Amino acid sequence: MSTHTNGEQDRQFAQIVLNDHRLEELDRFVHEDFVEDNPPPGQGPGRDGLRDFLTAFLTAFPDLTWTVKDLVADGDTVAAWSVWEGTHRGEYQGIAPTGRRVSVEAWTFDKFRDGRMASSRILMDVFGLLQQLGAVPAQ
Repeated sequence: MSTHTNGEQDRQFAQIVLNDHRLEELDRFVHEDFVEDNPPPGQGPGRDGLRDFLTAFLTAFPDLTWTVKDLVADGDTVAAWSVWEGTHRGEYQGIAPTGRRVSVEAWTFDKFRDGRMASSRILMDVFGLLQQLGAVPAQ
């Protein structure tokens, strides 16, 4: 797959799976033996682990939107800076729903194999998210 194709696949994943909340399309974008290099608490292995995590995440933030602000593709690697926004309507990592609207920056570094995501590393502003949810005092 070309660099351009991998970048486009990454953008389509964000649109179809994350924004349209179409988890049934996950197999189209992610390999079964997918590896999350820095998994959040509770995420199991493989594509099924990602599916379970995203199900819980979209339950916590049912109006979630994921906006790719910038994306750089080089060979099999795609790096993207994104901002996701949503309203906290379900439990998230043990935090009861607050009804608060959040905006969180994230970097993802995705590796592709044969046009599908083989691994990913996400660096997300979890501290900022927890402050917005009121779980950590704002300074």
